[in-house]
Amino acid sequence: MATDDKDLFKKIVSHAKEYGFVYPSSEIYDGLQAVYDYGPYGAELKKNLKDIWWQSMTRLHANVVGLDAAIFMHPLTWKASGHVDSFNDPMIDNKDSKKRYRADTLIEDWAARLEAEGKPEKAQALVTEMNQLLEAENLTELRELIVREGISCPLSGTTNWTEVRQFNLMFSTEVGSVAEDASKIYLRPETAQGIFVNFLNVQKTARMKVPFGIAQIGKAFRNEIVARQFIFRMREFEQMEMQFFVRPGTEMDWYEQWRETRLRWHKALGIPAESLRIHPHEKLAHYANAALDIEFKFPFGFKEVEGIHSRTDFDLRSHQELSRKKQQYFDPELDENGKPYGNYIPYVVETSIGADRLFLMLLCSAYREETTGEGEEQKSRTYLKLHPALAPVKAAIFPLVKKDGLAEKAMAIYNELRHDFNLIYEEQQSIGKRYARQDQIGTPFCIAVDYDTMENDTVTIRYRDTMEQKRVPISALREEIGREVSAANIFKNL
Repeated sequence: MATDDKDLFKKIVSHAKEYGFVYPSSEIYDGLQAVYDYGPYGAELKKNLKDIWWQSMTRLHANVVGLDAAIFMHPLTWKASGHVDSFNDPMIDNKDSKKRYRADTLIEDWAARLEAEGKPEKAQALVTEMNQLLEAENLTELRELIVREGISCPLSGTTNWTEVRQFNLMFSTEVGSVAEDASKIYLRPETAQGIFVNFLNVQKTARMKVPFGIAQIGKAFRNEIVARQFIFRMREFEQMEMQFFVRPGTEMDWYEQWRETRLRWHKALGIPAESLRIHPHEKLAHYANAALDIEFKFPFGFKEVEGIHSRTDFDLRSHQELSRKKQQYFDPELDENGKPYGNYIPYVVETSIGADRLFLMLLCSAYREETTGEGEEQKSRTYLKLHPALAPVKAAIFPLVKKDGLAEKAMAIYNELRHDFNLIYEEQQSIGKRYARQDQIGTPFCIAVDYDTMENDTVTIRYRDTMEQKRVPISALREEIGREVSAANIFKNL
C-alpha cells in the first residue's frame, strides 16, 4: 500500500469513529481484535444498505423470496457442507514477531506489491503457482514459495517462518443444560446452509417454480486468525446471500446473468465503474464449477466485496445423502424435445456479499476532502458523498438563532417531516459549523430557518455536494427531499 493510500485509509478509519459510524468493540476494556460496533450513523447506513439489497432482490425479482434461518444448526449440517473437513486456512507463523498469518494472504499481498511496481506478469505467475500448490494441498512447497520470494513479516521484517499448517475457522460451542449431556454445535460460518436445508419448505409454501431464489441476511462467524484492515475481515460479520435454484445444464447462463445484474447493482449505488473489476477464480471451492469475485479498489488495493458462484448440486445432494431426506424438485414442464423434466436436484447459482465490506466500500468511495475559495477565503472541508437514498440522515433542520420564535418554527418543521425521513434538529454553535458536521456524516440536505421564514414560510435548503442554497416553501420540503432520497433512484438504474 502506497503511503498516500495508507494515510487515506487511516483518515477514513478515524472519521468512522469520530463521527459515529464504527467503534472498536468493548473499547473501555481495550477492545477485542477484529470485532466492531456500529454507531448511530453507521447503524443507519448499514440498515439502508441491507434494505436496498433486500428490496432489489425480493421486490424487483418476482421469483426470489426471503428467509431468516437460525444461527444454530444441527452439527451434521456442517459435515454435509464440507465445513467440518475442509473449512481450513493455511496458516504460517513468524518466529520473530510471534504473529500468525494466512499463507495465501501473504503471497497475494506480495503479488499486489509486484503489480504496483509494474511487474504484472511476475505477480500473475506467483498467484498461479500458489493456487496450484493450494489445489494440491502441498503446504511444504507453499512455505518454500514464501521463502524463495523473500516474503517477509510485515512486523518483524524477517523471513524466519514456521511450517504451513491448516487451521479450521469454525467457532464451536455446546448446547445442553447439563455439561456432561451437552452436544457440540457450531456458530454458522456462512448463511447459505440455512437456505439449502429449507429449500423444499420454501419451494412448497411459497409455491415457487424453478428457476427461483431464496435470499437471506444474517450474521456469520469465522475464527479468523489474521483479521485486519478495519471491518474488511472480522470474526463476526453479516452476509447478504441469495441462492438461485436452476435446472441442471442451465447454471452457466444464470451465472453470467447474475454476474451482470450484481455488477449493475454496485454501480447503481454510486460506485464508479473504474473502481470495480471482475476477478475469476483460478482455484475453485469443492462445491463450485465456476466462481468470480466483484472487487472494489480500496485504499489497500482491489479486494473482494461480492462472490458469484455456480455451486452445482453439491449442497442439496450432500444434505440428501447425509439426512436421507430427498431434496428433489418435481418439474412438470417439458423440455425442447417434448419430454418431461421430472424429478431432479436443482443446481445453484449463489450471490454472496458481505454487508460490512459493502459498508466499507461505500465509506471509502464517499469520503471526500476538498478546498474551496481562494486566498484568505480558502477553506478545506471533508464530506461523505453518499447516495441520498443511503445517507444515514436525510436532512438536518437548523434555526438561525434560538430566539424570536425561530427555534419553535424549526421544531414544528422537524415534527411535520420526521415521520417520513430520518432527520436531525440542531441549534447549537454557528450555522457554518452545523453545516460542516452534517457534511461529515453525509447528510444531503440542510434546512435553515431564518427571519424570512417567519414572514413568508420559506426556508433555505443547502445541498451537500455543491453547497448550493435556494429558497423553497415549507410546503414543498416533503416533495423536494422525498424525490431525492427515494430508493427508486437506485432501482431505476438496475
